[in-house]
Amino acid sequence: MSAQISRATLVGIVADAAAAPDREVCGLLFGDARRIDSAAPAGNVAADPARHFEIDPAALFAAIRAERGGGPRIAGHYHSHPSGSTEPSARDAAAACQPGRLWLIVAAGEAALWREVPGGAVQGAFEPVPLVVEDGFGGCTPQIQSPQGPPLSTSAQRKG
Repeated sequence: MSAQISRATLVGIVADAAAAPDREVCGLLFGDARRIDSAAPAGNVAADPARHFEIDPAALFAAIRAERGGGPRIAGHYHSHPSGSTEPSARDAAAACQPGRLWLIVAAGEAALWREVPGGAVQGAFEPVPLVVEDGFGGCTPQIQSPQGPPLSTSAQRKG
């Protein structure tokens, strides 16, 4: 099963990672299992943000409260691997605790999407998800945007 994301949202996430090349950036993805409608950056509160990420609990709890109040549904999160690849790491697998959640990982200007699946083919915790990049979602404006983002390099399918 593939998942859709708008080009503007993906470019914004890649730009977020490019702006902090020496540390892992992270944020939340909103939508559902088949479509990422928007993303919101969050602070990385990990003790060693150059090698780990931990989404700021205040941002996460605010998103959960908003979701419970009828706001956007949390579909997963994104983070970067400044000196790695777009494949989930062993540390990512150790942190996996919500089956079905989406993990979008950015490295070297590329992005890949993963679904958390116990016993998955990658690190025993993830399955790859084909990412379909759309030029827009019917006039919806993504929450994270970059008017002048870096060139988008992804192996995702592009539509639009």
